[in-house]
Amino acid sequence: MVRIGFRIPSLKKRISARTSLKRYVRNNLGLKAPRGWGWLTNPRKAAYNRVYNRTTRGCLVIVVLMGVTITVGVARACLVYSASRAGEQEQQQSHD
Repeated sequence: MVRIGFRIPSLKKRISARTSLKRYVRNNLGLKAPRGWGWLTNPRKAAYNRVYNRTTRGCLVIVVLMGVTITVGVARACLVYSASRAGEQEQQQSHD
């Protein structure tokens, strides 16, 4: 059964995936298949992962979207501020 909705992060799973013996052997001996070859090496897992990745979202998506919104707002504020400062400097130079 495939989940739908937000993914729940697990620090334990993240660490165990990065430090597994299988990963170490596969990376050091060069036994990895190229990206996109999952259909050949393990079609059942590839099908599951394709559906899972299309039906769920990471929990950080909201934070990232909020960060982009905040960043865009800050960038606009900086542009407005720098434009107003440039206008003030031009006025001071014209008065001098």
